[in-house]
Amino acid sequence: MAKISSLAKIRDLHDNEKQVAQRAYAESQETFEKIARELYSLLKKKEMAESTFENAIQASTSIEKIKEQSAYIEKLTNQIQTVQLLVQRARNDMNSKQTKLSEAYIEYKKYDKMIDLKKEEAKAVLKKQEAAFMDEMSMQQYLRQNQR
Repeated sequence: MAKISSLAKIRDLHDNEKQVAQRAYAESQETFEKIARELYSLLKKKEMAESTFENAIQASTSIEKIKEQSAYIEKLTNQIQTVQLLVQRARNDMNSKQTKLSEAYIEYKKYDKMIDLKKEEAKAVLKKQEAAFMDEMSMQQYLRQNQR
């Protein structure tokens, strides 16, 4: 039984690691989603700016307005590239934390399974001992009856 309790303590440690990994994964997922929303917002702004730029070219708009719109689009393009790098880093971080979470879960389940097996073994041993005890009792009772 001491073996089972020590396995349970180790399993509990792995459970704590799993919970920490779950929190870290959830935080990295939130970070990824936040940065991805920012990227989406920038892409929408760029799309609208390009549409405005196309309309400005079609209409008779001053060169200054066209240059201004072009510079704005260039600025958005640079921001998008920067945020795309951040999104990729956040995705990589999220994936690595998901891997750590999976590993922690596997370790927890290993110990959980070992505990279940040890409990089943203990039940089997107890059942075998009870059967042996019952056999011994029956044998003694039989011998007592035959001695009379």
